[in-house]
Amino acid sequence: MYRCRQLVSQCSTTVKSNLGHGRQRFVGESTTKRFGSDHGYNPPAIKPATLNEMPTPKGSWASEHSRVQAKYNMHLAAGLGFTAFTVFVGYQTGSFYLNLGPELNTKVNVLSHEQVRQQAAEAAAAAATIVEEPIPEPEVVASSEIVEEVVPVAVVEEAAPVPEVASVIIEEVAPASVPESVEAVPAPSGNESGPSDQSEVVAATAAAVAVAGDFPVHVPYLLIGAGTSSFAAFRAIKSRDPKAKVLVIGEENHLPYMRPPLSKELWFSEDPEVSNKLRFKQWNGKERSLFFEQDEFYCNPVELNSKDNGGVAVVRGHRVVKLDIVGRKAELDDGRTITYDKCLIATGGKPKSLPSLSSAPKDVQEHLTLFRNIDDFQRLDSISRQVKSITIIGGGFLGSELACALGRRAKSNGLEVLQVFPEDGNMGRVLPKYLSQWTTEKVKAEGVQVMPKAIVEGASLEDNKVVLTLNDGQKIKTDHVVVAVGLDANTDLAVPSGLEIDSNFGGYRVNAELEARSNVWVAGDAACFYDIKLGRRRVEHHDHAVVSGRLAGENMTGAGKPYWHQSMFWSDLGPNVGYEAIGIVDSSLETMAVFAKSTAADTPRAVVEATGEGVRSETENAASEQSSLKESSKLHAPVAGEDYGKGIVFYTRNDVVVGMVLWNVFNKIPVARRILKEGLTTDKLAEAAKLFDLHE
Repeated sequence: MYRCRQLVSQCSTTVKSNLGHGRQRFVGESTTKRFGSDHGYNPPAIKPATLNEMPTPKGSWASEHSRVQAKYNMHLAAGLGFTAFTVFVGYQTGSFYLNLGPELNTKVNVLSHEQVRQQAAEAAAAAATIVEEPIPEPEVVASSEIVEEVVPVAVVEEAAPVPEVASVIIEEVAPASVPESVEAVPAPSGNESGPSDQSEVVAATAAAVAVAGDFPVHVPYLLIGAGTSSFAAFRAIKSRDPKAKVLVIGEENHLPYMRPPLSKELWFSEDPEVSNKLRFKQWNGKERSLFFEQDEFYCNPVELNSKDNGGVAVVRGHRVVKLDIVGRKAELDDGRTITYDKCLIATGGKPKSLPSLSSAPKDVQEHLTLFRNIDDFQRLDSISRQVKSITIIGGGFLGSELACALGRRAKSNGLEVLQVFPEDGNMGRVLPKYLSQWTTEKVKAEGVQVMPKAIVEGASLEDNKVVLTLNDGQKIKTDHVVVAVGLDANTDLAVPSGLEIDSNFGGYRVNAELEARSNVWVAGDAACFYDIKLGRRRVEHHDHAVVSGRLAGENMTGAGKPYWHQSMFWSDLGPNVGYEAIGIVDSSLETMAVFAKSTAADTPRAVVEATGEGVRSETENAASEQSSLKESSKLHAPVAGEDYGKGIVFYTRNDVVVGMVLWNVFNKIPVARRILKEGLTTDKLAEAAKLFDLHE
């Protein structure tokens, strides 16, 4: 009651009057008089109180009102702040552009990269059908003037249908990047603004924006290097993103190709035009091209962004010299730039040389070949048919393979082949000493003069022949020298791009997902990756290039997979002796082995004939991991004079198997991979040897 009186006291005079009138009217009147119509009584109208005349809530009501209002204001401020921050970050990172023109109102157009590129391509395509109307005395405009003249026209004219595209991305076009095809665009006069003239200007702008000479200025996927890793990467990208647009940039003037046949099957071809055709016969007689795909598989780089279903384009004869990691921009050797969304570095390796040879006079350098690519093969193939002697420096995989290949050719044309290396035997850094020496005898049987424990300390030229001086004072005269002493990772991009190089193994340091920095991956020979099983490593073999390239491509599309697959490698010393290996194989590690007599089926030729596949990293994919357990001879120390026809060599570190060589044993890599994955210890090797069925 007291509260009601307080509220009434706060009301206006009008409200109090109405309330009082109603109270006096009902007091003392009978029910009949108040409501009976017979007495002619009409009750007066009561004016309701307005909202402005009601009292403001006080006490607990006022506190609740203030609290709710403050909470609302706080949420509103937070929402506006978050929206502003999102717009700012998106604009700075290039996720979209704010276009305030060409219209002179306050409308904001937000265009993504894909929309910009699509509109530019549509404008360029539409311009191709426009017939230019004759303009009196046309003025020829140079390329550098087109950008200056197009901008004001595209911004001022409100009726233009597409100038928004030009106004958004015209800043990305350098004067030098305008294609020659638009150099003769007639410049409109000051009083001409017809639709035809403007369409021509827009078309010229769109063409200049979409293409920087002979390739796009922006691509979703940029692959640096045109080797095996890039090939595996773009296949993985296309499998997960079928409409992906991929641009590959390679230094060589060739499309992606496989390197192993350069030191193997190509040398055993009887076709004198093999270096031009670049086709070879596998051991089973099946002919195959060196290139992964034919020319028709790739699209023209100029047309890449206009492909509705995406595609893969290769720019040949160029290299990337710098990456802007934050701006996602690649600078080429000719000064042009390409922006990207995702980038892969697959630059491979550069062949090493010896200090005594790299510092030799220029006339000596002309008689040297650092064997690595197609051009080196073609040159050496031609030289081997003309000279009388060739000396190979290096006893590893490449040096031993080339020695056997040239030795086989020497039997038919009288070529003298020498092989010089500092180890005790061929592949002495990989194979145990006893097996390395046995392998050396096999290489000699191929017609090669092997000179182990020899180091080249100097080189000179006499009578147009190279004279090599060895560490023991002996001198070798030869017509040509092939240097095969290993690779250095190609890390030319590291310093200008701010990428980390591993101090122990070389190569770009990447994580288990092969990522060096945000949106930048590395694969192949150039990657120093973290193996979740064997620790940090760098591998220089074909299968690793395939595996790491495929993994990088998948991760570029968001897979987020770590490197766990143990890649394999193989080497053939002709059609009758070969081996496959996996993991860490180093002759300095402790080894245990088991051998058995080989048969005609235990040769590289036999495995290719059985599978139809010369690239043995592919044949092992079809091999079954299931194998019957058959009794095998126990592990034993090598016996003098033993015929190492076939066998398994286990490499151990801290009593754990970390690598294996399968000597003339094929299609068993899945079994070896399983042993590595399980971390088998040395006390269980006798049982593990049974899995390879050496005595079946």
